Amino acid sequence: MTVAARGLPFTRRPGALTAMLAAALTTLAVLTLVTPKAHAMKIQEITSPGGVKAWLVEEHSVPLMAMRFAFQGGSAQDPAGKEGLANFMSGMLDEGAGELDSHAFQSQIEELAVRLSFEDGRDAFYGSFETLTANRAAAIALLRLAVNSPRFDQDAVERVRAQLQANLVYASKNPDSIANEAWNKAAFPGHPYGRPAHGTMDTIKAIGRDDLAAYRKRIFARDTLRVVAVGDIDAKTLGALLDDVFGGLSAKAELTVIAKTEPKAAEKLTVVEMAVPQSVARFGLGAMPRKDRDFMAAFVLNHIMGGGGFASRLMEEVREKRGLAYSVYSYLQPLDSASVFAGGVATKNEEMGQSLDIIRAELKRMAADGPTQAEVDNAKSNLTGSFALRFDSNSKIASNILWMLQEDLGPGYVEERNKLIDAVTMDDVRRVAKRLFVTDDLIITVVGKPKGLPGKS
Repeated sequence: MTVAARGLPFTRRPGALTAMLAAALTTLAVLTLVTPKAHAMKIQEITSPGGVKAWLVEEHSVPLMAMRFAFQGGSAQDPAGKEGLANFMSGMLDEGAGELDSHAFQSQIEELAVRLSFEDGRDAFYGSFETLTANRAAAIALLRLAVNSPRFDQDAVERVRAQLQANLVYASKNPDSIANEAWNKAAFPGHPYGRPAHGTMDTIKAIGRDDLAAYRKRIFARDTLRVVAVGDIDAKTLGALLDDVFGGLSAKAELTVIAKTEPKAAEKLTVVEMAVPQSVARFGLGAMPRKDRDFMAAFVLNHIMGGGGFASRLMEEVREKRGLAYSVYSYLQPLDSASVFAGGVATKNEEMGQSLDIIRAELKRMAADGPTQAEVDNAKSNLTGSFALRFDSNSKIASNILWMLQEDLGPGYVEERNKLIDAVTMDDVRRVAKRLFVTDDLIITVVGKPKGLPGKS
């Protein structure tokens, strides 16, 4: 994503014209596709004359188009010693391209009211693009330059490097960031998932222009490209656009094979000492991949356990009954090479041990007894009822359909998803709870000065 979007210091301020047009873009996006249309939209699978494939949802009532795209890769493809390279790249692609230096490129973005950003994930590198129809041709020209001809000028490289290093300094004082990184390192030793996705001060310092150019050449290729467009554009026009933007990329990516793995740690409990009044904990176990027959039951189970906010068991037991924490949560994270059930809690140092004991006890109780029928019914109702809210704007539709495309779920998943949830039974959830919640395998990292942990006073 852009540097500003990562929460780093702002280096540019939008002008009044851009601010007004950005507000217009937001309003138009919300008005374009309202909730009732979410399940009636038609997803077209198209192939450009040059062979680039994409999914398209046409909506011509408002002159706006949103595009999302992804290349397989992400931070897992960072070379050893150059951790943070993908993240560095995400801040560089709008820092000048072709004949336009950073200032000229950003000026064009502002004048055209284009939304353009890039982001790195563990397994993919993402692009986000939005434009008004009237400005589409000129906006697409900027996107083409960013994807195919980024400049990586030295002054821009050094400016972004300084911003990334400043962000690392901030993260080094943030217990949540430290706990997440420590958990990944403990759970995935020697694996790319265990390395710091945003790098370290030393690895960011070691990254140069040649590294950025080499990463783009290896990762940006047509065979791993996934594209979604939503809004005021037809299939023929989109086909020409796809060839214009992506047609000149390499046919095949040069990806390093990332081995399949699962969370495992030599030490199940890691404590990172930090002088803060409240400790932060991350906990997790291996989970089933998305293609597993039990995944949807696990999805419902997670909602019951800690993914359902105030309706979840962990929130009820840790916060509501005992007042030990403001927030406690869990989630499922299926990656390309691993899958995780994970969660977190933050509480006073002297109450961390009790909070973790309760979390372990609830996982064990769920594995032994399963949920109640009311919990299953409420979770399914909430998950199905809230699904349409993911499709109430062009940008949301584009993001969610790109996710479907990446997960190989097929265009019919929009219609099928709630049916799959409704088909989950009490027996399914009980079976999955026994399979998933093996608490002897629970990996925990705590940041702070916790009390009541094994070996801690």
